[in-house]
Amino acid sequence: MPSVSPVPPSSRDAVIVALRTAGCVFAEDEAELILSTARTPAEAAAMVERRVAGLPLELVVGWAEFRGLRITVDPGVFVPRRRTEFLVEQALARAPGAGVVVDLCCGSGAVGAALAAGLGSVELHAADIDPAAVRCARGNIAAAGGHVHQGDLFEALPGDLRGRVGILAANVPYVPSDEIGLLPPEARAHEPLVALDGGADGLDVLRRVAAEAPRWLAPGGCVLVETSRHQAPTALDAFERNGLTAHLAVSEELYAHVVIGVAP
Repeated sequence: MPSVSPVPPSSRDAVIVALRTAGCVFAEDEAELILSTARTPAEAAAMVERRVAGLPLELVVGWAEFRGLRITVDPGVFVPRRRTEFLVEQALARAPGAGVVVDLCCGSGAVGAALAAGLGSVELHAADIDPAAVRCARGNIAAAGGHVHQGDLFEALPGDLRGRVGILAANVPYVPSDEIGLLPPEARAHEPLVALDGGADGLDVLRRVAAEAPRWLAPGGCVLVETSRHQAPTALDAFERNGLTAHLAVSEELYAHVVIGVAP
């Protein structure tokens, strides 16, 4: 958490009360983040107003922390979740020498940026179907020399990547269509449906990734997809049916379930 600029205690207390009244569980932490980000009292007041109105904190301050990186998050772009850090950890552990990385369904580009930071020198590509996500990701992976492409899954990628990808991270949407209405209002109202809705059982996009990934992976390369506990067996089967050796990695702490497929 960044250090907080000097603000009269009454102002800080007022911010905490306003956030807590609005239902923010971590009101103290959010208050410190807002006050440390705002450049003026007026800007802080405007940020508090937007947060109280239900705007996700990351969109209020304009960034999210992801594996120690400050990832810019623009309006209308999927906000990276802390549990997805587990996917990055699994990728780095299984392919520490990967030279080519693809961040598919990249959203803000947080996964690609984190993988590049962990691997060092790497050829990084990211892709998303949403133009807003593509614009946002370009800024976030620029420092790593990454390339961002717009299009539907693998159709967006340069053809010369086939057979060369060491890590394919695909943070696909996996919420079943009829459960979208059960998501927190912050997600339903402020994040693109295309980044959330995974079809009837939530696995439509995952199946497409599983079917095409083997043609893009280098020998021994891995594809990693986040899913839910109850979807994991079906996701594992989808990977295995397409010739991948499949594993499930679980973090109980983060409530994260990552299906990993390894190419022969």
